[in-house]
Amino acid sequence: MQKILFALLAVVLFVPLTNSGSSVFAEKEEFSRGESVNVKVMSYNIHHAEGEDGILNLERIAQVIEGTDADIIGLQEVDKHWSSRSDFKDQAKLLAERLGMFYTYAANLDYESSKEDAANRQYGTAILSRYPIIDSVNHSLPKIGNTEQRGLLEATINVKGTHLQFYNTHLALTSEERNMQIKEIIDIAGRSDGPKVIMGDLNAAPTSEEMRAMYTHYSDAFAGQNKAYTYSATNPTKRIDYIFTSKDMKTKNGQVIETLASDHLPITLEITLDRSEPYYK
Repeated sequence: MQKILFALLAVVLFVPLTNSGSSVFAEKEEFSRGESVNVKVMSYNIHHAEGEDGILNLERIAQVIEGTDADIIGLQEVDKHWSSRSDFKDQAKLLAERLGMFYTYAANLDYESSKEDAANRQYGTAILSRYPIIDSVNHSLPKIGNTEQRGLLEATINVKGTHLQFYNTHLALTSEERNMQIKEIIDIAGRSDGPKVIMGDLNAAPTSEEMRAMYTHYSDAFAGQNKAYTYSATNPTKRIDYIFTSKDMKTKNGQVIETLASDHLPITLEITLDRSEPYYK
């Protein structure tokens, strides 16, 4: 009888557990110590999916993202049940489902709906990722008076065993506020170790006073491309969308993507993450 019980117990212990159809005990594939992994990141102000033609089309935004083959995307100006301008849709959720990605959303504006039992009207930023997002938090950034609240969405993303600290933001329209906000971003990002990517619509030119602090602490992936203009999409003459990385991070193939799906042009960059320890996937 004892032998039968032990045999049954052994079978139970080695049955793979499942979660949403995926085995918890995924097949392990070991990678050698120090092997690197390439990841394509993207920053895109989607203007609540309204294109330069004035047409609301979230599928068009999805196709732009899909066409770049980006792995991790920081989105700005994302609506969640906001208003009729975006059909009251949860845009981040719909994009994540459409693209088969993990996601996290941060509401910088959060208002109660005028309709009873309706979801709050929210507007903010989002991160989409092919890799698991294991933690995220939205930091409210300083502002002056009654100006629009801005935030820094911070996420820890598990890229094949390496934890990437990923930050997405959309800064204020005034230089004085941006100066305060950039200092706060540098302070927040400085609390975490490991490789970092900071991106978003910073609403500032590369030569502006408030950008100096960013250049002191991080590398601008498009610094050598003086005409990497992102606004407006129909006649790009300003560079206000950025991807910054840790200074020791290897990067390549920074590109501005031509599309009229939003009033901003998205930008992509390939980064290399080095691993000092073996990992499993």
